[in-house]
Amino acid sequence: MSPLLLSDPLVSALPVAENGEPLVELHPGIAPGGARVRAALADRLYRADLSLPPGIRLLVVEGHRSAADQQRIIDAYTAQVRAAHPGATGPELDRLVSRFVAPIDVAPHVAGAAVDLTLVDESGQQLDLGTTIDATPEESRGRCYFAAPDISLEARALRLVLGDALTSAGLVNYPTEWWHWSYGDRYWALMTGAARAHYGAVGSRVPAGAVR
Repeated sequence: MSPLLLSDPLVSALPVAENGEPLVELHPGIAPGGARVRAALADRLYRADLSLPPGIRLLVVEGHRSAADQQRIIDAYTAQVRAAHPGATGPELDRLVSRFVAPIDVAPHVAGAAVDLTLVDESGQQLDLGTTIDATPEESRGRCYFAAPDISLEARALRLVLGDALTSAGLVNYPTEWWHWSYGDRYWALMTGAARAHYGAVGSRVPAGAVR
């Protein structure tokens, strides 16, 4: 069964009740690069980090993304998809692109509601979860999917550790990207049965906050 993608009309049909929650900068202990996310998502990430087995921690590599940055990724990957799938046009092209990057109007990163993350050991070295973060379906031959069968047993075990911690903290995974997890966006609402999303695209009504 194919995963439900962000381009599906069911996602965009969900309403958003923007709650104005601020973006906060994640603690450098889990986000050395200074990723920013909504405050409630930050709290859930800290909870997930504390629940991991000894010697393993979260490493967040990206949080909020501007609409302009999102569009640049869409444009670049659309060109790759056209080259790899020359017969794809219209809705089929949109579907293929959304395996890797969300349409702007529903993009969790643009809402400050998503993170790209992995696991590291005590020395801060990234653990092997089967592919690099941001490996496309074409580059990875589908191994970027969370449930991909053709990865090592060690990588599978680590994905399950990551998934258990984040799911228990209230996040949902985008199944075509093992590293992408969100809370409060439209995709999260659809997957959890919530009536509406908490967060829309970050705009003037969403103030920036301090480091948490």
